[in-house]
Amino acid sequence: MQFSIAISGFVALYIFMLAAFAGWVIIGHVPAILHTPLMSGSNFVHGIVVVGGIFALLNASTVQEQAIGFLAVLLGAGNAAGGFAVSDRMLAMFQPSEPKPAHANKGEHEASQTGKA
Repeated sequence: MQFSIAISGFVALYIFMLAAFAGWVIIGHVPAILHTPLMSGSNFVHGIVVVGGIFALLNASTVQEQAIGFLAVLLGAGNAAGGFAVSDRMLAMFQPSEPKPAHANKGEHEASQTGKA
């Protein structure tokens, strides 16, 4: 199956600028409470970038295409790993903390504050 798409430089630049603006507008309106699920979704997108980079790397015929494919795989994997690490750290902040142990001499402290001995 032969599949080929040719995109001129201006069309590619237009698509990139449109995607960047749409992402900026969408992310700007996300409430703070939804940033952790949004980050998990972006980790999924970075996984797709890695798969696309591997596909580009396997189909590369020149050294320049191989370098671009390798760079795509390297940066996508780094983004995905870093995103998962940050998401894990953020989710750990929302887990309940351990209860604090009660002091053994709590009654003595209350008695000294009320003036009773």
